[in-house]
Amino acid sequence: MGESSARPLRADAERSVRAILEAAERVLSEDPGASMEQIAAAAGVARTTIHRRFAHRQALVDALALSAARRLAQAVDDGRPDTAPPSVALHRITANVLEVKGAWTFALGVPTAPGSEAAAIHQEMAGHCLTVLERARAEGLIDASADLHWVRRVYYALLGESLHGDADDTGVDTDTLAARVVDTLLHGAGPRRA
Repeated sequence: MGESSARPLRADAERSVRAILEAAERVLSEDPGASMEQIAAAAGVARTTIHRRFAHRQALVDALALSAARRLAQAVDDGRPDTAPPSVALHRITANVLEVKGAWTFALGVPTAPGSEAAAIHQEMAGHCLTVLERARAEGLIDASADLHWVRRVYYALLGESLHGDADDTGVDTDTLAARVVDTLLHGAGPRRA
């Protein structure tokens, strides 16, 4: 009986941490200087609960950055960077990333400490991006002489610009934005050849 009573406690603790992290994203996106108490109130937990889970504010921010990095990595993995046809993988990954980045703007803007788990996850995602770009180049979607590190930087810039948005983009779904990003990455703004 002791084991079964421990499981709900762990599930409750996990839900509590998830609620705290989600509230932290909302609150810190609006006010990066918000206090732990403000985050606790937004999460619907006692101030002592947030302090029990996170020793100090930076520990909470670090946990938030790690959680967001994991979500982003899952979004990339869900796009099947190694197995989906490159054009399909690029579109899926782009749509998934836009969705996650749109929901976790504060957390994904937090600089990750070198050597941290979050930094390692971001490095791994950069590798996945290069893999997809290499596969796209092998299929002739990207010029054979293109510097893929530069192409990746351009891709990241297009993602960032899509996220910052424009008044004209209000209400545009992530699939449409993803199509724009991938089309611009692969074809630029020049005239289309017949």
